[in-house]
Amino acid sequence: MQQLDDSVGLAGVVDSLGSYFDFEAHGTTLRTEVLAGLTTFLTMSYIVVANPAILAGVAGAKPGIVLPGFEVGTVQQMLAVVTILSAAIGTLVMALYAKRPFAQAPGMGINAVFAFTAVGALGIPWQTALAAVFVEGVLFVALTAVGARKYILRLFPEPVKLSVGTGLGLFLAIIGLQEMRVVVDDPATLVGLGNVASDPIAILSVAGLFLTFGLYARGTRGAIVLGILGTTVLGWGVTQLGLVGVDAGLVVAAATTPVTLPVVGAVDLVVPGASAGATYDISPIAGSFVGGFSKAEPVSFVLVVFVLFFVDFFNTAGALTGVGQAADFLDEDGDLPEVEKPLMADAVATTAGGALGTSPVTTYIESATGVQEGGRTGMTALVVALLFLAAIPLVPLVAAIPLYASHIAVVVIGVVMLQNVVDIDVDDDASLIPAGLTMLVMPFTYSIAYGIAAGIVSYPLVKVAVGDVEDLRLGHWALAAAFVGYFVVRSGVLS
Repeated sequence: MQQLDDSVGLAGVVDSLGSYFDFEAHGTTLRTEVLAGLTTFLTMSYIVVANPAILAGVAGAKPGIVLPGFEVGTVQQMLAVVTILSAAIGTLVMALYAKRPFAQAPGMGINAVFAFTAVGALGIPWQTALAAVFVEGVLFVALTAVGARKYILRLFPEPVKLSVGTGLGLFLAIIGLQEMRVVVDDPATLVGLGNVASDPIAILSVAGLFLTFGLYARGTRGAIVLGILGTTVLGWGVTQLGLVGVDAGLVVAAATTPVTLPVVGAVDLVVPGASAGATYDISPIAGSFVGGFSKAEPVSFVLVVFVLFFVDFFNTAGALTGVGQAADFLDEDGDLPEVEKPLMADAVATTAGGALGTSPVTTYIESATGVQEGGRTGMTALVVALLFLAAIPLVPLVAAIPLYASHIAVVVIGVVMLQNVVDIDVDDDASLIPAGLTMLVMPFTYSIAYGIAAGIVSYPLVKVAVGDVEDLRLGHWALAAAFVGYFVVRSGVLS
């Protein structure tokens, strides 16, 4: 009788889910949706490691979130919890409100805007950068609520919109390669090739990167996660075998402890992450955005909000269109029906992320992998959200993953983002020049903001030069003038 009651109850849950998400209308089943959610989660779960690696700063060495009195590994664990929570919130809103199979998490690329442009290049406190994220989220909510999407799309020059993804890819790639010691400082040429044949970190990084690229190219589910973990384990093995010393840096925060093993006898076991205890307490970061407002310098703050909104909006719009096309959701005009709902989910998630302590949340193009497995409803997203929450107990493992291994994800995603360049009309100089400047200035100045500025300022000038002014709007000139004004003010020419 108990088994019968259980089966009836389970059937009721399945029926309720089927009715809420309308499985029949979408030609799907609960089993298909669950498998699709699992697939999407596996392909994007690397963000739990990669986002803390980008956002966590190292005092005097790397810009980002630095908490005095806390080990870097401890801060990374806090950020891993924040990453999981913000991803779960955004994906739950997508599942239950938008009812689309799109997953969300803090975006790659835009997290580099936070750490390296806002905190690094512009020098604003990380608390103020979080305040900018929160404001950007609120702005996104307001503009989505009033249906301003089509006006926003018209405001920004097309070549700049199409080239930002590639510029971000180049920027991510150089960040990752520097952390791997593949690219190093060179006083003669600014950058050069590291000691890839003698530096243990560089050697292992290259091996791990090629392993990950191979898995990715073969279409292996969770390729990036497997590459990160495989490289971490290999680094531990090389250190444990004594091929390099503990101080070589292959194992993060390493310590040794004597143990006795069968057959082998007494050995010094290398323990990674030994100095960073497990923590789930995010209170030192969560809510910090409130204090950030008092430290905000108006001109830089507005610039950061603008850049965050630009990257967040067009990343999300591009991902929604791409995944929507894969799912055959688009209408005859190539638009996603009721697009305001997933945009609102993104906006709400970004606002929550800023409050919790992370960079903007965006829709992941990796959602297409779940769609390819048959996911068609919000049930797919619901599964992804639940899997993110289930990953919280694994957070302490983040402290055991060295930066060179976690930055494999940064390089791989950077390379993948280069595919956006094919959308640029390279036969039209009025498109090629602003797009090229946008892409090149980002990595060469270590600033996404300056890359976007180069594209926006050059666009109307090139259009006038070639005599093609029909596409120019007052908004294009206004944005260009605003950036010129920013650089004038920042340079102190008027003071």
